[in-house]
Amino acid sequence: MIPPSPLPETEPPHDCPRCPRLVALRQELRVEYPDWWNAPVPAFGDPDAWLGIIGLAPGKHGANRTGRPFTGDFAGDLMFATLAKFGFTDGNYESRADDGLQLNGAIIVNSVKCLPPENKPTPEEARTCRPFAEAQVDALPYARIFIALGQIAHQSAVKILGGKLPKCRFGHLAEHRMPDGRVLIDSYHCSRYNQNTGRLTAEMFEAVFARALELRGTV
Repeated sequence: MIPPSPLPETEPPHDCPRCPRLVALRQELRVEYPDWWNAPVPAFGDPDAWLGIIGLAPGKHGANRTGRPFTGDFAGDLMFATLAKFGFTDGNYESRADDGLQLNGAIIVNSVKCLPPENKPTPEEARTCRPFAEAQVDALPYARIFIALGQIAHQSAVKILGGKLPKCRFGHLAEHRMPDGRVLIDSYHCSRYNQNTGRLTAEMFEAVFARALELRGTV
């Protein structure tokens, strides 16, 4: 069973029609894998979170299959191990949406809700989907610190938080203070590719969350 969204009023419809290319892929996969989620993936976590994690988009064999962000694929192993290490989880991550895992103090919001071909949304798709992520960020009353996973998520997060992209250049562990005082911290995405190539190590990923904890209460 897919856990309900913590922010149900902000989610796109199950058959969101906004992005033709993503709709076409969704329909193909519903035929090929009828038991998969194959729909926009809802946010996951604590609606009273102090930390917001802005992801890229669902992975084909992860969230697009299971219906929960970062669940069931290689990226999720590092994501949830790191969240557990820093005290954000209740329960054990078992790569299933029905494993009973809950997040406390953190919430995951994807900048693009549907699976894009080759995990690469177009700029137009990112723009088209941004109102959903923006509504979700706006619905978090206590979130003052955000982590963006990868450059596309960084670009969406900066715009959602009211910053200016020319002044906010993406870089791992880069920090950006927004006009209202909220802080965005960048991280390389915890994808299989980035991990396998050594671009992102577990220690590098953990450093991002350690910095978020250092900043808590100061913004």
